[in-house]
Amino acid sequence: MKSVRGSVQLLSTAGTPRAANAGDALAAVDRIVTGPDSSASVVLRDDTTLVVGPSSRLDLKEFHFNATTHEGGVLVSLLRGSMRMITGLIGKTNPDAIRVETQTATIGIRGTDFIVQTDGQP
Repeated sequence: MKSVRGSVQLLSTAGTPRAANAGDALAAVDRIVTGPDSSASVVLRDDTTLVVGPSSRLDLKEFHFNATTHEGGVLVSLLRGSMRMITGLIGKTNPDAIRVETQTATIGIRGTDFIVQTDGQP
């Protein structure tokens, strides 16, 4: 976690919540939950930046990256709220390897800086 503002929690796959703090490591299967007037910023190892907005739920479902070949993949699921993503080395070398899911769509990424917002209703 690069930065945290307000109430932000990390949920493990077991559903165990813990308060997020700047500098915390994020596992590839963690969920980020932000409260009202809260936000979190995450920088992945390939320099992809995720900014999670207020009242949001975001699952980092998959992340793998080879620092030598710059190959890898990112799959995030925005369950509710908003997210800004600035793609890093994976997006530059293989944009097809970056995917964002919402409850109603899966988005393939062709740009490098974008915002996704969902109300969480199918």
